[in-house]
Amino acid sequence: MPAVPAVPDGREETVAFDRAARELGLKLGEFELAVQLGEVRTVAAGAMGRRVGRAELLRLAAAEGFPSALRARLRVVGTAEGAELLDISPGRFSRLARGGFFTPVRFYVNRYRAVVWLYPAAELRAFADREPALLTGRIPAGLRATLSAGEDQRAARWRGRRIEQLLTRAEDPWERSAVWAAVLAPAELDATLTDPAERAYVRELMPRLAPVTSGTGLAAEVIAAVVTVGDPTEVRRCRAALDTCVRDARRARPAPRPPDGASAPSADESGPTGGDQVPSAGLLALPDGDPAPPALSPARPRGLWHRLVGGRRSAEGGPMAPYKGRNKPSCTTETRSRPARS
Repeated sequence: MPAVPAVPDGREETVAFDRAARELGLKLGEFELAVQLGEVRTVAAGAMGRRVGRAELLRLAAAEGFPSALRARLRVVGTAEGAELLDISPGRFSRLARGGFFTPVRFYVNRYRAVVWLYPAAELRAFADREPALLTGRIPAGLRATLSAGEDQRAARWRGRRIEQLLTRAEDPWERSAVWAAVLAPAELDATLTDPAERAYVRELMPRLAPVTSGTGLAAEVIAAVVTVGDPTEVRRCRAALDTCVRDARRARPAPRPPDGASAPSADESGPTGGDQVPSAGLLALPDGDPAPPALSPARPRGLWHRLVGGRRSAEGGPMAPYKGRNKPSCTTETRSRPARS
């Protein structure tokens, strides 16, 4: 491998995400997915956010089969392609996905305001090798019973994967707190984090789990339902994890407080504004012929609290095994398509 050039202060040279994508021969959406899945490792670069080290680009370029092998690992599929890949019916694929056997990596809302889930093809192939018995014969009785009762774990498993990705990139306990806060409804956040200054600071650091749509229409409501926990058990787990992270953060350093005479901003004036160097995790552009998702709004400007204290950006991405909820909350854990912006 060629020597890695260094910048004048001796640190490794790093490049921005768009340049890294070009050098790897990836479309931006493919690169964004590569970061999320941990195929491309990123590093913190201070005020520049997260970037890609030159050594990482050289490592990837030297890998066998580059770049086609890398692109193959980044392929995502919907229900129809996934079923074809596993040689099962789309109905059986959907039942297994609702039962939590597959973890979505992306989603979009189609023209009918329905959520379309996307899965890494490599993970589906691994599942087929690991659980061949679930691909033939009758669906297990326990799964049939839970599905009949309305069980659908797809949104929860997507949230779990996304939380893991963001926690992997969070740089301190306050940023980890903000990740857990991002999946809670405002009332749940207020009930968990009662100090106004701490709550405002956490809101400033909250990452975008998925981009918001323009306006306040039905599509935005659908996306909000995906990114926000609603199941009481999941709410309790996320609130407990947030509480644990906040206690760790207080021991590390207190949250900044507004100057004397100034009040902490309300939820309307602050976050979620931190987050992804990859700007649009969750939704993506579609191939020709597929229903288009709603248009995305520009990134929201940072609020008053950021101007007062200068919140840092959380970053996204990172490897993750299929999500499994933990009994004890932790501060550190818990159709056709193709990869594109997400």
